[in-house]
Amino acid sequence: MAGAAVKHDYHLVDPSPWPFVASLGAFVLAIGAVVFMKGLSTDEAGIFYFFLQQGSPYLLLTGVVLIIYVMFGWWGDVIRESQRGDHTPVVDIGLRYGMILFIVSEVMFFAAWFWVFFEMALFHDVRAGASWTGDVIGTDFSGWAAGIPGVATFDPFHLPLINTMVLLLSGTTVTWAHHALQHGDRQGAKIGLLLTVLLGLFFTSLQVYEYSHAQFSFGGNLYGASFFMATGFHGAHVVIGTIFLAVCLIRLMMGHWSKEKHFGFEAAAWYWHFVDVVWLFLFAFVYVAFQGLGAVSGYGH
Repeated sequence: MAGAAVKHDYHLVDPSPWPFVASLGAFVLAIGAVVFMKGLSTDEAGIFYFFLQQGSPYLLLTGVVLIIYVMFGWWGDVIRESQRGDHTPVVDIGLRYGMILFIVSEVMFFAAWFWVFFEMALFHDVRAGASWTGDVIGTDFSGWAAGIPGVATFDPFHLPLINTMVLLLSGTTVTWAHHALQHGDRQGAKIGLLLTVLLGLFFTSLQVYEYSHAQFSFGGNLYGASFFMATGFHGAHVVIGTIFLAVCLIRLMMGHWSKEKHFGFEAAAWYWHFVDVVWLFLFAFVYVAFQGLGAVSGYGH
């Protein structure tokens, strides 16, 4: 009956343009990435050659702008729905399941990278028919090209260890912020969140510095390709998580959450802990186990 009171706990969303715009943005972003890396047109007289030639960034940037626009619009709608009370306990459970499944999908993403890393490190001669390190100095154990003169891999107990400590500390500060919010201590939550954001920025800065001093590149050897793909994607997740937490800090300062209802912050904390755990695996295997203890530092010392 029209106008009757709602008798269920589910939130029926209003018609939304965001799924369509998000799909369009993802399509343009994918095509733009292909154009930027490889190009799609060899006809220099074609009217679209300027946009489709290799190295052209315009389609890629258009896709990025569309995706950012969708993020602001769609997530803004979700926040407004929460503020007006549309997120009932049943809806809240659905949001939690959604975040859990998203993190599981990210786990599978990194599992694929670790799989290929172990595959190439241990069985490179069989799988790839190539040297694992190429011109990179290593140590003498299974799956490693030992004693080859050239550039050095990173000393895991230099900047990588510092970055590990930074991320572990950030895990404690985000937990502090969550605990404070649960007990109604909004000031403590703000301080904990601010420290977490700053530590995330510090981690990214250290990784940029580390990359700038690498004596091996993405191309030329399997180790370099695996190293930059695995740590690079993790670094992207750190940047995303830092933005996630910064938005949470802004929302907290705007008074959006209570000690009873703050799932947006919980989702950010879950994501950040996931990023921490992935880094521990990267440090243990990419930097330590398959780099070799005592290898020459790659920082120019």
